[in-house]
Amino acid sequence: MARSERVEFEGAFGDTLAARLERPSGVPRAYALFAHCFSCSKDILAATRISQRLSRQGIAVLRFDFTGLGHSEGEFANTNFSSNIEDLIQAAAFLERDHEAPSLLIGHSLGGAAVIAAARRIASTRAVVTINAPADADHVRKQFTEQVPEIEAKGEAQVHLAGRPFRIKKQFLDDIEGRSLEEAASALKLPLLIAHSPIDETVSIDNATRLFVAAKHPKSFLSLDHANHLLSGKDDARFVSDVIAAWANRYAAAERLPDPPSAVPQGVVVQETGQGKFQNWVVDADATTLTDEPESYGGMGSGPTPYGLLSASLGACTSMTIRMYANRKGWPLDRVTVTVRHNKDHADDCEHCGEEHSKVDIFERSIRLEGDLDTAQLDRLMEIADRCPVHRTLHEPVVVRTRREP
Repeated sequence: MARSERVEFEGAFGDTLAARLERPSGVPRAYALFAHCFSCSKDILAATRISQRLSRQGIAVLRFDFTGLGHSEGEFANTNFSSNIEDLIQAAAFLERDHEAPSLLIGHSLGGAAVIAAARRIASTRAVVTINAPADADHVRKQFTEQVPEIEAKGEAQVHLAGRPFRIKKQFLDDIEGRSLEEAASALKLPLLIAHSPIDETVSIDNATRLFVAAKHPKSFLSLDHANHLLSGKDDARFVSDVIAAWANRYAAAERLPDPPSAVPQGVVVQETGQGKFQNWVVDADATTLTDEPESYGGMGSGPTPYGLLSASLGACTSMTIRMYANRKGWPLDRVTVTVRHNKDHADDCEHCGEEHSKVDIFERSIRLEGDLDTAQLDRLMEIADRCPVHRTLHEPVVVRTRREP
């Protein structure tokens, strides 16, 4: 489970920068900064998918719009590669002040060049990842080569990047001229993962070669087979995210949750984790999960609530009971979907409820049966749903015997 929230912080020029923090439920193992590609935004598919997937694997990620881009304030024409680096440093300061200093820097395309350049100025950095990054900042000239003479002659010009108009000033060209990242990669002295597509037509694979050769060990290379520059394929973003998460494990904090308790024969063990107010381990044989309360109740939202687990028990038992019956009959049931909602309501039909028991627990259960089933079969399966053992338990008197263990 993961959460996404909008945040803001002050950028290099004093403008308010828009950001989104993707956080795992519970305490993150690490915080990461994600720098997007030139003229892109934090909401580009690659940035969004990678950040969200990393958060589901325990790494919180802050992705933000550089000054003048996306939802951030400021004038893009006044920015340059140097100001992007300063924005990154401000983003790191925001994380350190409000959450935890970032230990992982991730950059896509020109953002990859920026994180290499910024890493030594962000003291908390423990590892750096680049994705389809150029080996020199002035590589972006190729995206508006025809307008370069006009920019140099008039001081600025309007260019079209990814179908949108942008103003580029001569100061931008001056800032990126001769800005090779090979020297910065060589002086990095941090673990570096270089991910690059061998068929990238925007930033060719030789850029990855130059960065890899310049960098000192420990360094790693990941080939993004069949991926384009923007990683627009969903599987490509998933692949690079999973590799980054596995690679970063060495440089992230150890798992902050304690080990779960040992299972017991024919029973379920529930034990507090020590994280947050309500988070507990739930161990049932070989299955281990978390239960918690939502943030609105003071929890961390790191797992289903106790009533959520009870609803899940009813739904799972219902589905399994229907499946067993359909299989035994040889009926063409393709899929069962059970939705259970729990609430409390007035007991209008409860003859024996006193005033203090004016409300009862109500489980609203809806069942969808997919397959080439006739009306008689559908009706019979709905009857069978009520034979689910958990359903029966909820309708029978229940005895809970409690003892204190020494």
